[in-house]
Amino acid sequence: MIDTSHITGLVLAGGRGARMGGMDKGLQNFHGVPLAQHALERLAPQVGTLVLNANRNLATYEALGAAHGAPVWPDGLADYAGPLAGFLTGLEHCQTPWLLTVPCDTPLFPRDLVVRLAAAATRDGSDLAMATAPQDDGAGGVRVRPQPVFSLINVRLLASLQHFTTDGGRKIQAWALAQRCSVVAFDQPGDGARAFFNTNTLAELQHLEQSA
Repeated sequence: MIDTSHITGLVLAGGRGARMGGMDKGLQNFHGVPLAQHALERLAPQVGTLVLNANRNLATYEALGAAHGAPVWPDGLADYAGPLAGFLTGLEHCQTPWLLTVPCDTPLFPRDLVVRLAAAATRDGSDLAMATAPQDDGAGGVRVRPQPVFSLINVRLLASLQHFTTDGGRKIQAWALAQRCSVVAFDQPGDGARAFFNTNTLAELQHLEQSA
């Protein structure tokens, strides 16, 4: 099994927030606390080291991260290249054998996320483990979807990701599934569809807050 001290947890908060009207998503409050802080607090017991990926309001993120000893790493790729840019930055700076990524906009992600991804990577001898989970399909039903922003990645994949992004690749799932990848289903009783619900708009954030 992968030791917790060998895992760096990276909270991704570097997006444009386009569907939130350009607001910095990680700084929007959920139950009175910024989303990025929720992610840090939920992830802290699961990993050995914490870091933040952000591209705006860096002083504010540095203040949020300070309580957890979490430095802030901006994207190395220009023009808000998406969460894969955060993956790349994380792997470039990571001082542990494994990097665990979570987005800032999913405040209810599982408290056993890391242990289940790590168990799959250990069992399969894989370099990457990715979550899948049930989500609302928008038509009143639920379907299982990949959740590639929730990934446990071995740092040996840095060169692969550098080549992928240099060639213009930006889709996490396309890169991840080209690796030795374990897919971990978070569909057991108690996981819940809300666990991986990402809040792209203020209305979605308010809805999740009211139902949580």
